[in-house]
Amino acid sequence: MIELVNINKTFGDNHVLKNINTKFEKGRVNLIIGQSGSGKSVLTKCIVGLHQPDTGEILYDARNFTTMDRREKVDIRRKIGMLFQGSALFDSLTVEENVMFPLTMFTNMTKKERLDRVNFCLDRVNLSGRNKLYPAECSGGMQKRIAIARAIAMNPEYLFCDEPNSGLDPQTAIVIDNLIQELTYEYNITTVVITHDMNSVIEIGDHILFIHQGNNWWEGNKKDILTTDNQEILDFVYASDFMKEIRSHLTK
Repeated sequence: MIELVNINKTFGDNHVLKNINTKFEKGRVNLIIGQSGSGKSVLTKCIVGLHQPDTGEILYDARNFTTMDRREKVDIRRKIGMLFQGSALFDSLTVEENVMFPLTMFTNMTKKERLDRVNFCLDRVNLSGRNKLYPAECSGGMQKRIAIARAIAMNPEYLFCDEPNSGLDPQTAIVIDNLIQELTYEYNITTVVITHDMNSVIEIGDHILFIHQGNNWWEGNKKDILTTDNQEILDFVYASDFMKEIRSHLTK
């Protein structure tokens, strides 16, 4: 579990995060949503240690990340898997080498142990036998799955996904959503997803945090969000004609 207590962050005169309090539970898909510029990315960077909050505490399973020394923070970071918006694969490395990269950097595994782990992770994302391909030879959906395989290579306790469906067609986006959900449940991971994809919100949102102008404006789950009377989140969720049509059916 990750707990945020009274998190504030300013840049000059810009008060980006204002007393954020929430809990991201283990074994659940936790989503952070909100308009562009609302503070979602800054909040996530604070959680993983790329930004230091001005005030407040970030607790990883009751361990205060904000007061840890460098060595202790490195220990936490080794338990974090990251799925970046653009997949962030190394173009010059094969699929196998990309997934093996964190194992080579951060473990003392033998080459056989690393290869066994790579093959397990590739099999888990339905990419067995694609070891020797290069990213340029893979579709966007395959690249996302490769990135997920790399993110889980270290058996993370915490998984962060930044816009995992960005640039994907709707069918492939569903595949990625389902994979993230399956891995979260199967390995009891604390998963945090930043997304604008309303299909993800409706399908896999076990816990949803809506950030509005730097405030923790609304929290709930995928059922709650369809029936809330919170005006700001209604404006956000039902911005598209498709979602407006869904709401019209729900309110009949």
